[in-house]
Amino acid sequence: MTNEWCGWREATERALYGPDDGFYTRPGGPGPAGHFRTSVHVSGLYAGAVATLLRRVDGALGHPDELALVDVGTGRGELLTGVLAVLPGEVAARVRPCAVERAARPRGLDPRIEWRGELPAPGSVTGLLFANEWLDNVPVDVVETDADGVPRRVLVRADGTERLGGPVDGADAEWLCRWWVPPLAPDAAGALPPGLRAEIGRPRDEAWARAVRTLRAGLAVAADYAHERGDRPPFGTLTGFRDGREVSPVPDGSCDITAHVALDACAGPSAERLTQREALHALGVDGRRPPLALAATDPSGYVRALSSAGSAAELTDPAGLGGFGWLLEPVGGACAGLLTAGGA
Repeated sequence: MTNEWCGWREATERALYGPDDGFYTRPGGPGPAGHFRTSVHVSGLYAGAVATLLRRVDGALGHPDELALVDVGTGRGELLTGVLAVLPGEVAARVRPCAVERAARPRGLDPRIEWRGELPAPGSVTGLLFANEWLDNVPVDVVETDADGVPRRVLVRADGTERLGGPVDGADAEWLCRWWVPPLAPDAAGALPPGLRAEIGRPRDEAWARAVRTLRAGLAVAADYAHERGDRPPFGTLTGFRDGREVSPVPDGSCDITAHVALDACAGPSAERLTQREALHALGVDGRRPPLALAATDPSGYVRALSSAGSAAELTDPAGLGGFGWLLEPVGGACAGLLTAGGA
């Protein structure tokens, strides 16, 4: 890793996706599951919910001869593997599973799964595109207000040392003005307080728009930890993860580097936004405990149901994974409202 000064976007791209020593692309690495748990790793209930959603998309599209399931940021293919395991045979026979991941294909992956390093071509996919915790790993630049309240790009070296660079201008400045309203009011002279930080989410908006454009018809879903325009954190959310622990974000390839997603900025005009709790409830994932009477009539069944309820409660906890945002973008009209009361 070079130790020259650069913006966080460039440093993160190199640290996460460098061809030989990137955190995600390093040969023989454990993948995301070796460092943190996503909803996919919590329970098979999550894959089951995505399978339910895929079947709703299938029905809305009139059961096409070929039904795509594109998993963007697939890690080691755990979600696709779980979905394929629970689909009915008739649906599974028509599904074309596609993993989009910049790391190499893992050994032993189901041969039905196509593995590719970039998104499919625009307009080439009919079905469901699902991106679980992908956008938070799309690299972004970081800005900080200086002593005069001027937003400046934060420069960083591979060892994590930072300094302020030039003022933010152009499209990045426009994005900040529109989407990252400072949570602290300017002073009487109109200046911002020093030390405020923000992540410029424009690369994520563009990445998500490219992902949605791969669909000819169907539904695109992004699930991620997110914040809203009226509630942006005053000091940003950039952080790192290693071996299951949150650590300082050092762009040397030794840790994950991530930041919360401004999903409201990513959303297109036809988008719907839900919390993960709302989405999973609409897909039949419920954390309620099984009736105690079941313990007397079917003790083993009660234990299984209790375990499932615990996993469902973790996935839908509003203070945890249940508070994640789900961004749903229907393409072609048929898949609008699949998780609303009318669509459920």
